[in-house]
Amino acid sequence: MKAMLMIGLMAWLAGATHAEARMRVVATVSNMGMLAREVGGNAVRVNVLSPPNRDAHYLEARPSMMARLRRADLVVSVGAELEVGWLPAAIQGANNRRVQPGQPGYFEAARKVELLRDDKPADRALGDVHPQGNPHLYLDPERMAQVALALATRMGELDADNADMFRRNAEAFAAQVAERMPAWRKRVRGAPGALAYHSDMDYLLNTLGVPVLGHIEPLPGIPPTAAHLRALVKKHAGGRGVIWSVNFHPAQAGEFMARELGWPAHRLPSQIAIAGDAQAYFNMIEAWVATLESSVADTK
Repeated sequence: MKAMLMIGLMAWLAGATHAEARMRVVATVSNMGMLAREVGGNAVRVNVLSPPNRDAHYLEARPSMMARLRRADLVVSVGAELEVGWLPAAIQGANNRRVQPGQPGYFEAARKVELLRDDKPADRALGDVHPQGNPHLYLDPERMAQVALALATRMGELDADNADMFRRNAEAFAAQVAERMPAWRKRVRGAPGALAYHSDMDYLLNTLGVPVLGHIEPLPGIPPTAAHLRALVKKHAGGRGVIWSVNFHPAQAGEFMARELGWPAHRLPSQIAIAGDAQAYFNMIEAWVATLESSVADTK
């Protein structure tokens, strides 16, 4: 009996040690959390700081964030100042040297890909202008595949024993993206374009080869004025397109544009559920693609 108890205790301790040995990853948004889980597999434990139904521009550093960051081995952020209003303060409050910017435990996706840029001056008085470029790369599956490969390298530096697995997992994610992209592009070929509430949708439209017809916000993060909306109506009257907004954006302006132009309006998520996997991410992209595909049918 004692022998059996000892065997059970040793198995429990081995399991606990294995769980504790897993890399502790904190992702700022759920799409990045998905990528960390896909690449890290069973060698990581992932926590996500930002709820998927909240705009990551406007969070506040909270004690719960600091508690998670205090024990983290790796922070996976979007970067390009998307989280500038709260992540630096949360990391400072966590007092964890491993995840400070410039340390191996701090990873910015935006530094691993070429970002879309606009011609607006880098002046924060003009809204959420990001001088490094548009940070919303997580809505471009191909850029996410590039980030996955870079993240695998970083994880391998922190956990050399699992480096090969991280690389294989990243390559598998990239292969799934490469398999889906041709069909998505074919389905939206000829789509007249989308009028998006914010510039977060520019990446997906760009990678699909669909025109960005403009933005309901006059500047990123600045609510639209009546004059701006009237100008958009005048510009696009008689044309075709769809109205796009993310589920946390204010609905009224998009609804007004849809009524005035007679275009369909679509409100969908830009982040998957906290525990979502790669399939959940592809399903989210598929939902956006389907709205464009229906606009192609409308033009025939």
